[in-house]
This record gives sequence, structure tokens and C-alpha cells, in this order.
Amino acid sequence: MQKLTLSAEPEVIHMAKQLAGQRGTSVSDLFSQFVRSMVEPRHASKTAHKTKMATGLVTWPRGKTPRRLIEEAMAERYLR
Repeated sequence: MQKLTLSAEPEVIHMAKQLAGQRGTSVSDLFSQFVRSMVEPRHASKTAHKTKMATGLVTWPRGKTPRRLIEEAMAERYLR
């Protein structure tokens, strides 16, 4: 396995360590899982299909982007 050095804000590093601890894994493994989930075609096609099926089912709150809603949901779930 090769070594990789990443730079991040201290707050992000703290969150990554907390999340890894909650999942019983290392930050390195957490990063690997994240990258795989973003790249593997099987994940992309399932996500695209579910998104297509859900089109029109949700109305976004004013002033919040879909990305911001996802960030808030992830923070609520994993950073309690």
C-alpha cells in the first residue's frame, strides 16, 4: 500500500477522526471507502437510477442548495 499525504482544515481533520472512530476504522480506510464510492460504476448507476425515480418528489427549502442540505444531514448523522 502506498502512502498519501493530504492537507485539510483542522476542523475537517477532527471530523474525519471522529467519523472513523465511530465506524471503527482508520481515516485512511475512510478515505479509501469515500473514493471508491465516488468512482465505482455500480454505485453511480444505482444512484442515478434512484435520483431519476425520485425526480419531482422533493421541494428544496428556499435559500438552501441540495449540497448544503446533504452537508447538514451528514453532519447531523455523523457528528453528534
